[in-house]
Amino acid sequence: MARAENKETAGPATRLVADIARQMRVRKKLTQEQLGSELGFSGAAVSAMETCAQPASDDMLVQLERVLGDGLGIFDQAREYVRLDKYPEQFKDYVLLEQKAVGLQLYATLVVHGLFQTEEYARALIGGGYPPLSEQRVEELVEVRMARKALFDREPTALIELILEESILRRPIGNQGIMRRQLHHLVECGRRRNVTLQVLPLDCGLSGEHAGDRGDMNLIETPSHDHLVFLEIQGESLLVSDPAKVSTFAQRYAKIRAQALGPRESLGLIEQLAGDQE
Repeated sequence: MARAENKETAGPATRLVADIARQMRVRKKLTQEQLGSELGFSGAAVSAMETCAQPASDDMLVQLERVLGDGLGIFDQAREYVRLDKYPEQFKDYVLLEQKAVGLQLYATLVVHGLFQTEEYARALIGGGYPPLSEQRVEELVEVRMARKALFDREPTALIELILEESILRRPIGNQGIMRRQLHHLVECGRRRNVTLQVLPLDCGLSGEHAGDRGDMNLIETPSHDHLVFLEIQGESLLVSDPAKVSTFAQRYAKIRAQALGPRESLGLIEQLAGDQE
């Protein structure tokens, strides 16, 4: 649904795409209704895109390239930048690093890490958050979250480790069917050659140690082999680059990994829990 306030908050890529699309439509002497018909969208949707009341969806950009692109690839190239406009402000720096990372070491404590979420799990999670979001904003955030999954199949291959708290696997989001399919998806991800998935068991603290008690963390290795840490809590974020601090986080992550179940045992537990979600 188009919203007037979006015109004031639209990002630079969204505004540029709107201007280019409008100019190319006028050059081809098409009305908004005529362009919409060729795109497979309504004239109102074209108007909303051109005024930035509703940013172009990924599908609309594909169709704009087909109808208006003239083989230049402008709208195809714009897809990445328009998606970036849609991310929450505190997340934009991280997602650029994630897309190019050669290695990720991820630790999640409350919900499945966004990179590993199914679409319906993400929609239930985002739509059920606070403060409430409009349906349009929920769909935008789901769309860009799903786009991050391209990292799994990217060349050159990224090596990805994920450690999940067991409580995440036992906390249903949406409904039991959504959660069961999310667990199955985790198993599929864990079987990828470039992915290692482990579960930190609920009883790990009984040994007298719990290295993961300070919350989520994302450790990033960049293409130039720099090491960074990204932290996010309550809608705020912190990117850590100081080598001494990054080293401490890396050592803590290594300790969490040592306290977690092995990859094979972890997948077995997730499969067992998926069978219980009836």
